[in-house]
Order: sequence, then structure tokens, then C-alpha cells
Amino acid sequence: MPHTVRAALVQTEWTGDSASMTAAHEKYARDAAAQGAKVIGFQEVFNAPYFCQVQEAEHYRWAEAVPDGPTITRFKALAEELNMVMVLPVFEVDQPGFYYNTAAVIDTDGTYLGKYRKHHIPQVKGFWEKYYFRPGNLGWPVFDTAVGRIGVYICYDRHFPEGWRALGLAGAQLVYNPSATHRGLSSYLWKLEQPASAVANAYFVAAINRVGREEYGDNDFYGTSYFVDPRGQFVGDVASDTDAELVVRDLDLGLIDEVRQQWAFYRDRRPDAYGPLVEG
Repeated sequence: MPHTVRAALVQTEWTGDSASMTAAHEKYARDAAAQGAKVIGFQEVFNAPYFCQVQEAEHYRWAEAVPDGPTITRFKALAEELNMVMVLPVFEVDQPGFYYNTAAVIDTDGTYLGKYRKHHIPQVKGFWEKYYFRPGNLGWPVFDTAVGRIGVYICYDRHFPEGWRALGLAGAQLVYNPSATHRGLSSYLWKLEQPASAVANAYFVAAINRVGREEYGDNDFYGTSYFVDPRGQFVGDVASDTDAELVVRDLDLGLIDEVRQQWAFYRDRRPDAYGPLVEG
């Protein structure tokens, strides 16, 4: 049975301060709601610069509690006002010395449903994330929202198939992957890995990336955000590689059942044969 959800994502450039960045995303959410969107997701650490291009203690100042910090509190109220599900990626402080790359999920009535903490933490030039973040420790939650079952993966996670699969096995229909990815080797993989993961797991993926250059490093974030369906096909056009953009698309969640009946990947899995994969 068709079940169409109008979904949105935002790719944008750093505005120079957290207050204006937060205000910009509130406007994007309002614009999406005006277009009929019922769910929206923002880019990785959306209310801050991508500070992981450098290793400096000053950047711990961007961290806040989840869900009781100012950003999640503000957007809980906005979600209720707009009757919209929100996926909100921020820099989380849990307690002194315990920091995570986190995304909170808010339902249409403003209820905080929970959070996902990024599992896979890179430590290479331009992505010095181990300096700031502990590995995620909350598993692979899938959130029952007013628009469907939503999962979250974050940026570098996308290179690891295990989490994608865990989200599918938990019943995800739409997985948001907020990112901060710059031009280079990953630009080729950007339009390959996530559509392939959508196919392998038979759900929709919302792939979000920043755009532009930021003050903490010289990386050029290339945008090209998109929605992709369970057949690996882009839903509408891919976003610009240089400009901020609000992307709003209609997702027919009924396609998930159709694809899973045509391509019985879940039926034909062999978990009894996979043990050696996790013995290393």
C-alpha cells in the first residue's frame, strides 16, 4: 500500500557563528514545512563549523547536552509548532571528558525520541575526530516516528556496511546520513556507497553534505546531497555542489515492500555463515 512521506534535507555553508547558523536552520525548517515536508534532517554538527579540520581544545565550546541543551530544546519546540519530525546532529557533551558526535531525533509533537552516536571515528588529515569524539555506544536505534521508522548513520559511518544492515534489520524505512565531506577521494564514493547501501538494505537514504569552505581549515565541502530509493535511484535531482539548498522530495515508503518482495535479500541472508566476519 502506498505511503508517501514528503521529506526534506538541508545542505548549507557555515555562517560564522552558532546563533546565525541555528537561525538559518530554523528558517529552512519553516520553508520545508511550508512546502508540506513532514520530516527534515540537517548536516553533521549543523550548528557549528566542521572544527575537526584542526585539533584545538577551544572547539570543545561547541558541545552541549542532548537533549537538554539549548539547541535541542529550541528545535523540540519548533518540531511541535511545525508538526515535523527532525533529525538534529550536534556535538554532545555527556559528562566531563565524554564527548560524542550525536544526532537527536524529535517527533512531530516535540517529543525527544532518542539519539544516535556516531560509531566510526576517523583520525586522518582534515578529519581529526578522535581528538574530540568517543565512539558511539548506544547501538543502532531505529525511531518510531509519526512518519515512519527512521534511523541515523553519520558521515564516516557510511563506509561500514554493518551499521547499514543493523538499521535495516531493526526495520528502518528511511536512514539519514548527515556528513561533512570535502573534495578528494570520497567525492567518487559519495554517489556510489549510499545508493548501494539503500539497495542492499532496501530502504530510503537521505545523504546530506555541507557546502563551501570554512575558517578552520581549507577543505572544500562539495554538497551534492540527495535522497535515494531502495532501488538505488536518486529521488529527483542531486543538490548543487557549491550552493546552499533545501531539498524536498516525496518518498513512497510502499516501494520498500515491493523491492523486498522482488529482491529477497533479507530472506536469503545467511547469518549462520557470517560468524568469522566478527572474529577479527
